[in-house]
Amino acid sequence: MSYMLVVMQTGGGKPQTAEEKRVAADRMARMQGFGAALQARGILQAADSLRSDAEGIRVERRDGKLSFSDGPFTESKEIIGGFFLIDVKTREEALELATQCPAAEWSTVEVRQSGPCYDP
Repeated sequence: MSYMLVVMQTGGGKPQTAEEKRVAADRMARMQGFGAALQARGILQAADSLRSDAEGIRVERRDGKLSFSDGPFTESKEIIGGFFLIDVKTREEALELATQCPAAEWSTVEVRQSGPCYDP
């Protein structure tokens, strides 16, 4: 079964100080190590980080009218910072992996099983 470990983080700017940059680099290295470990186990299907919501664009179509909204999206308390798509046998295994994700120390890791978007 495919599960996505979605890293939810508070929005924020780029690291400015030397200490913030050091912490960010350390976190990135730890996340890359986590991804490499999942890949070595043969359960990683895909992983990536997402750029800032300041660079995002939202698209909506309501009543035939198309609209675009440029980021940043101030109404968002959290943004998706990245994801790991994994293939494991059980929900419990996906949850165990989420507890091992370094981002759980500074963000929230949401676990979601993939499946049809509409199930009558």
